[in-house]
Amino acid sequence: MTASTSHSDLKTNNKKIGLWICSALVMGNMIGSGIFLLPASLAPYGGVSIFGWSLTTLGALMTALVFVRLSRKFPRQGGPYRYSYDHLGPFAGFSVAWSYWVSIWCGNAAIAVAAVTYLSFFFPILNENTHWALWLTLSILWSLTLLNTKGVKEAGIFQLIATGLKLLPLVAIGLMCFWSFDSAAFKPMNLSGQPLSSSIVATAALTLWAFLGLESATIPADNVKTPEKTIPTATILGVIVVAIVYMTSQITIMSVVPNAELQVSGAPFADAARILWGEVAGYIVAAGAVISCLGALNGWILLQGQVPMSAARDGLLPKFLSDQKNDGLSVGALIFSSCIISALVIANYSEGLVSLFTFAILVSTLGIFVPYLLSITVDIKILIAKWKTEKAWFSIISAVLAMVYCLWAVSGIGSKALLWGIVLILSGIPVYLWMRLKS
Repeated sequence: MTASTSHSDLKTNNKKIGLWICSALVMGNMIGSGIFLLPASLAPYGGVSIFGWSLTTLGALMTALVFVRLSRKFPRQGGPYRYSYDHLGPFAGFSVAWSYWVSIWCGNAAIAVAAVTYLSFFFPILNENTHWALWLTLSILWSLTLLNTKGVKEAGIFQLIATGLKLLPLVAIGLMCFWSFDSAAFKPMNLSGQPLSSSIVATAALTLWAFLGLESATIPADNVKTPEKTIPTATILGVIVVAIVYMTSQITIMSVVPNAELQVSGAPFADAARILWGEVAGYIVAAGAVISCLGALNGWILLQGQVPMSAARDGLLPKFLSDQKNDGLSVGALIFSSCIISALVIANYSEGLVSLFTFAILVSTLGIFVPYLLSITVDIKILIAKWKTEKAWFSIISAVLAMVYCLWAVSGIGSKALLWGIVLILSGIPVYLWMRLKS
């Protein structure tokens, strides 16, 4: 196999990103399109959805702690890919890179479609003319791809601005939970009538998508100032802020929007804003949703170039996906990924925006949990190896809880998405074998 390009062999990158941009990358990638639709998806379950949010938040924090420990020990480009490659071998590294890449393809297709869906709130023609909607979706995708080809720092500045703008309406609605809380809105607690355990699993599976991206700061490590300090702080800060925003806004919306209306709402945050502050506020929040999608899409496009780039450096993917100038940026990976995403969007647009979005996020969720599970495995392996000299009880317990959470959460994805996800992930094996034969 081609020898991996060591960290020291790369040219010094002067365009480093700091704590705020790194935190914005974490928060921006988590706060995407899903949170603006989740209150409606959770409404049929009633108050029990708060338990789903709580368990998902706990699981996300345990998983974040895994990445904090790994990023402190191994602050290198690639994040989950690098951890798996270095400690579990080339095939594990390839599996992480490929499944993460598949996850990003599907997720970015979903986010791009969602951005246009929210824009239709202002331009109804997008609901009536599929061709206009399709071309706008592709235009947004390729405009942000072009921005990312300019460099990690430039994309990061856009991410910082977008994250700040999209947090404003979410925080505003979240703060209203202290004035608008209505306990009657949470009764009956288990509205669906299903067994309590089944309802909690179902709501946790739905809220799962909202936390994907918590590992984002670990991936462009070569482009981060003092990564062993910045990445852990950005990861924990990002997860905590996002969890608070999610929980408080969910409580507010459930308190002010009648459940029957919430279940059929296409814009629950905008509906809540209308009730709280009037018609104009609804448009402002809808604009916030558009900005949220654009910010999330920008952050994930950055990662769609970073993940395959790290694998290509190690000879696990074709060389054109690596950073040819050794500047921490792979234009080839960015463009190739956006071509795949464009094909996914064009091929599935006729099936309807909602069905495409839902299916894409479920497959994306499955794909991203392969990197999560293998990263947790690496963390546990290291902790066990050091057990004789360093009995880190809290670390091992948090790693085990993160593993249990990941396996539990995947069980709620559904058979159709699970099948397609497995097929897409396994499709990478011929690529791996081909690259091994070439080496």
